[in-house]
Amino acid sequence: MYLASARTTPDTGTGPSRPGRVPGTVVALGAVSLLTDVSAEMVSAFLPLYLIYTLQLGYVQFGLLDGLYTGATTILRLVGGYLADRLGQYKVVAFAGYAMSTASKLVFPLAGGSGLAIGGVLAFDRAGKGLRTAPRDALISLATPAESLGRAFGLHRAMDTVGALFGPLLTFLLLASLGADSGPIFVTSFCFGLIALIVLAAFVPADPRRLPPAPPRAAAQAAPRDPAAPPRAAAQANPPRPATQRPAIRLRSAFGLLRDRRFLRVAGAATVLGLATISDAFVYVVAQKTLDVPVTVLPLLPLGTALVFLLGAYPVGRIADRVGRWPVFVAGHVLLLGVYAALLLPWGGYGVLVAALAVHGLFYAATDGVLMAYAGAVVPEHLRAGGMAVVQTGQALARLLSSVGFGILLSVVTMPTATMIAAALLVAALVAAVLLVGRSGGDQTTINTPDAEKKNEVQP
Repeated sequence: MYLASARTTPDTGTGPSRPGRVPGTVVALGAVSLLTDVSAEMVSAFLPLYLIYTLQLGYVQFGLLDGLYTGATTILRLVGGYLADRLGQYKVVAFAGYAMSTASKLVFPLAGGSGLAIGGVLAFDRAGKGLRTAPRDALISLATPAESLGRAFGLHRAMDTVGALFGPLLTFLLLASLGADSGPIFVTSFCFGLIALIVLAAFVPADPRRLPPAPPRAAAQAAPRDPAAPPRAAAQANPPRPATQRPAIRLRSAFGLLRDRRFLRVAGAATVLGLATISDAFVYVVAQKTLDVPVTVLPLLPLGTALVFLLGAYPVGRIADRVGRWPVFVAGHVLLLGVYAALLLPWGGYGVLVAALAVHGLFYAATDGVLMAYAGAVVPEHLRAGGMAVVQTGQALARLLSSVGFGILLSVVTMPTATMIAAALLVAALVAAVLLVGRSGGDQTTINTPDAEKKNEVQP
């Protein structure tokens, strides 16, 4: 029902939507992300068990592969944002990225036990994610009124998280019924990715920009045409409004946003916080080992994070729209500090594990879509994908370094010591972020760029 409305109703993002209502384009993109996340999370839930316990990789090797899984999106985020802005084809670029990730699922079984081959397939898979992320988020922001961006990204991330919830569950059920054979997991993952491509092609409009409301009828009749006047004279009496030329988009255009101090500080703060963020895979591995739960539970741990993220993403997005997106983003990293604290408790058990996963889910609800909603409100429309890609790239690079660094730490110190170091770094990063941007996020008006100021009019 919702997908059909993304085509037929005026509230799809291709026209003005009712205040507080999320456009149908966002719902359709949420469905695409839901299906894709089922596909992706089936694999990501299987990888820690496969790499550490089946292939017996060390923590440094695992950290490198996990960092590659997180950071291989880096360059392609910028490329995807640039191409989408340059061509104005957000849907086409996003489709190419989704197709790359889907195709990689058929290549995974061919990698066998080779760490190098697995790394190559992971890089290709994550390159597809990098290519699609900025154009997809730009589609959401272009389709949604500025005052509703928080709830729009919240709804999208909630639907995305439904996939993150079902992906690990499907993996667990396949492992329980068919054993440790990886083939059925990758084939099933591919099928979900293929369905997502079909939904994207069929239900997401190529240009979801919000059109201004039609002029009042009274204004259209303000200068009635003289019946005796010839058609050419009537056209001259009511000349058409000159069209606006799309500003030239260059590869350096998005990076030019960094000349704006507000944007530079936000991108810098997000990067600093990313450096102190332990990857999900390491959070789950550390939780399983330090909290003394069976290794068979490891593939199910992402379910706890995903469930809370699912329940919290939309409400937290609405709160961010009301109280400010930056304060909510910072508060989310304070919650992450609570996760680290839970992993350091001297006693373990399922109670602490559930609490840690719940707080981990709230961390994502307060940060994942909220940062893009904040960036989407300040980046100019013609650089929307590229500007978001710059912020996302800083985060991705930082998290790649964080994952590799944490893997090295685990190889030389105990898990509690490594977690304490990560917590100390997060406290320092929070202080730095508040000093850079402030507690409220500062001025959130759209950035004026030289390209935007040089828009020319095309005379009829």
